[in-house]
Amino acid sequence: MSDKIILLVEDNPDDVALTLRALRKNNIANEVVVARDGEEALEYLTATGRYEGYTLTDLPQVVLLDLKLPKVGGLEVLRAIRANPQTRLRPVVVLTSSSEERDVIASYDLGANSYIRKPVDFNQFVEAVRELGLYWLVLNQAPPVNR
Repeated sequence: MSDKIILLVEDNPDDVALTLRALRKNNIANEVVVARDGEEALEYLTATGRYEGYTLTDLPQVVLLDLKLPKVGGLEVLRAIRANPQTRLRPVVVLTSSSEERDVIASYDLGANSYIRKPVDFNQFVEAVRELGLYWLVLNQAPPVNR
């Protein structure tokens, strides 16, 4: 399982630390690439900008995407992922604190595979991350890489 990359798109340093801690607590040893804004996430996924030269093996197994991001918002990132032939099949899990119905609907309209509201309680968050890891990194058959 540890050869499968997780792309965590999250601008809040506390949420990044919390997510990484929850992954470790669940013995999920996968490499986690953290993009701190939507622009960086798109550069990573398209091997441009600061990620120029990355190869298809660097594509993540799953993208954990926050919606409220600087530079390029989460919904725009999702739209761009689905519009790009190289990334359109990558699983995207919206992992956000927003419980706004319009965000849920927009995420699914744009092709999110799952929408998970971040639990406030750490133990609940750890359990949510365990289930995410089990499903998206172990049970789910990922699409082939098309680069």
